[in-house]
Amino acid sequence: MASKRDWLDAGLVLLAEQGAPSVTIEKLTERLGLSKGSFYHHFKGMSGYRTALLEHFETERTTRFVEQAEQAAGDKLRTLMDLVIAPGPGPELEIAVRAWALQDAEAREVQERIDRTRADYLAEICGDAELGQALYLVVVGAGQVVPPLSGRRLKNALELVLGRRK
Repeated sequence: MASKRDWLDAGLVLLAEQGAPSVTIEKLTERLGLSKGSFYHHFKGMSGYRTALLEHFETERTTRFVEQAEQAAGDKLRTLMDLVIAPGPGPELEIAVRAWALQDAEAREVQERIDRTRADYLAEICGDAELGQALYLVVVGAGQVVPPLSGRRLKNALELVLGRRK
């Protein structure tokens, strides 16, 4: 039987690949090769699942990053940058959640909280609110261009902003 996390991870992949409207019980069960009964073992329905999916996204893509940066022995900002550009769900997932937030009040509330948390944390570790906001806007903007900037190109853009802070 799949764990709750398995269902949520599958939802994030589906969300990144096809967008929020595609996150259905049918597509999730098909992707995991499981029955609807397994889904309902963990969730009371799609409404509860979507709430849990948004929480999972926030935990995986914000809370965990902040916690790992805080635990880093060295430069918290560099650690955070490395986490952001690491392989894995990246711009596609961020774009999908932002698109979802344009159409759904709950997703919007979560996206606003995530944006505040990320920008505030960057301001805190940079010691400069404007620089923190500029770095965050580079990351958000880099994900919105087609094709999205990732990896080395995103790191170069962030380094450019950081190099100009003096």
